[in-house]
Order: sequence, then structure tokens, then C-alpha cells
Amino acid sequence: MLSSALTEDTDPYCLSEDDAAALLRGAPWRRFGVVGDSLSAGTGDPTPGYADGGWADRVVAALRRVEPDLRYLNTSEFGVTTARTVSGQFDRILDFGPDLLHLPCGPNDIVRRQPDFGEIEKIMRRMYDLAAGTRARLTTFTLGRAYVIPAFPDWHERILTMNDITRRLAAEYDALVIDMWPHPVNDRPNLLSEDRIHFSTSGQAVMAAEVIKALARQPHA
Repeated sequence: MLSSALTEDTDPYCLSEDDAAALLRGAPWRRFGVVGDSLSAGTGDPTPGYADGGWADRVVAALRRVEPDLRYLNTSEFGVTTARTVSGQFDRILDFGPDLLHLPCGPNDIVRRQPDFGEIEKIMRRMYDLAAGTRARLTTFTLGRAYVIPAFPDWHERILTMNDITRRLAAEYDALVIDMWPHPVNDRPNLLSEDRIHFSTSGQAVMAAEVIKALARQPHA
């Protein structure tokens, strides 16, 4: 377990602004869209030694080092399910016409007494159908191990099932999966915000780095 005294400059899982920009050199994306919930928004408490800002804003900053005219639209809303994302956000995103689009991975879909995973997958497929129509490069996360709701004794199984759905649909629709479930950052004692749900800005910095590294591995025209 790494020390909580880490800073963004010394964190081995973070990227400096220059390194992030270097990785994205030649990136083709000019219109970055984000839909979903608080995870998509990058909600999180400040961490001493780390810059403020969610993962998506950090990715935008890196992309704008490469393409200063990059357009960005984040329609995410705190607490929404995938169904509400589809019904309430996709009209704006489709009008925006992204060529890079981030999708949610269902954290709020499973916070209910008895989640219907068949229905969840059906709604997520509808979301992926809409997203695929943009012809954008699609990205998504898996839910991390640190995201725990103790009120549900089967929470671990819920997360595994939700992540399986995400990976399966992402593979079918050729979406990039930034896999946060096994990431060592989950073991950090100062990772979570005061609400014990959202990654603090240290975690946001790590997520941004993982997104940037995943995008950098994509072939650029």
C-alpha cells in the first residue's frame, strides 16, 4: 500500500501535464462528449497535494494541449441511472456530434433493493446503440473495488455482475474499457471522499491518467 503522503508529482499512477500531452500527440479527436452520473462528472473531494478537478476535465486539458479548439460537452447529472441518462442526456449529445464519447457503467443502477440485471443490460444496450450511431470512439470505466455500499450484503456480486455487463457490451461495440476494478489505487486509505463513495481528486487524477494511456494506445490516422 502506498503512503497517503503522495502528491500528484510523486504519484506513480499519475501523469504530468507534459507527459499526458506527449502521449496524446497526433490524437484525432475534436469533440469530446461525456454522459452519465457523478462518476462521469468526476465528482470528488480535494486531496492535499493534488490539483482540483475531475478525471474528465483533466482529460480535456490534456487533449487541448494537442488541439486547442477541442469542443467539450459533459451532460452528466448526480445520481442518475442509465435509463435517465438515455432519456435525459442523449438528445444533447447527439446534437453535439462527438467523435470521442464516454459512457457510464451503471453505479446507480445497482443501488436498489433488487436490481434487475436483465433490464439493466437491455437499457445499457440501448445506450450503446445510440452512442454507436455517433461513430465516436467510445470509452467507459468498470466500477472500482473501493466503491462499496455496506447496506447490501451482496454488493460484491452486484459489482462483479455490473462490470461483466459493461465489459461484454463494450467488447460488442468496440468501446475502450478503462478497468478500475483491479487497479491498485483501490487500496489507498485516502482514496474515497467523505461520502465513502466517490474517488477523491487523487483518484480522479489516476483515472484521468488511465483514460489518457488507453486513448494513446489507439491508432491515430
